[in-house]
Amino acid sequence: MTAIALTSFVELALRITVTRAQDPRSRAMLVAMQGARPAQAHGPIAARTAPVVDRYLAPALARAGGTAAVAPLIEAIGTLVPQLCWRPRADGPNASEGFSAAHANAMIAGPGGLQDRQDIWIGLSLLAPETRYPDHAHSPEETYLTLSPGEFRVGSVDWFTPGIGGSFYVPPAETHAMKSGDTPLLALWALRA
Repeated sequence: MTAIALTSFVELALRITVTRAQDPRSRAMLVAMQGARPAQAHGPIAARTAPVVDRYLAPALARAGGTAAVAPLIEAIGTLVPQLCWRPRADGPNASEGFSAAHANAMIAGPGGLQDRQDIWIGLSLLAPETRYPDHAHSPEETYLTLSPGEFRVGSVDWFTPGIGGSFYVPPAETHAMKSGDTPLLALWALRA
């Protein structure tokens, strides 16, 4: 993918996420990210897949692609798939058994991503069915855009289901988690570092 095409993807992802954001903090964060100058794409990173991606990404994309609000983003993600480097996250509190083999994350823009930059991070998380992501927290604020069914929790709030195309905000240093039901969970996340 060319640097121009990658910048176009980042712009599209942010534009769609802004339109889906319900929380004013999400919108403010995403608008600030839209104003960030794109970094140059670095040399090609080694694409890497994982068994969970090979098995569950296509069904997750197909399911989300039928939702008009996110269909252009799903199509754009489909063009990136062969170039993405999918990696597991370390286990953590409350992660489901076998978590390391049941999920993968891909950085699109951010440290080690297709667009290597430090100011904004945009990536994807994929969970196999019946998988719980560990409780985790980080200093950058974050906005999620859900691309398939799944449940999420932020802080002490009970689990909630945003639905395909739903969005929610995670304040800095707030503990959060996600889990899939009987279908894979695919989510796009954006952090302002």
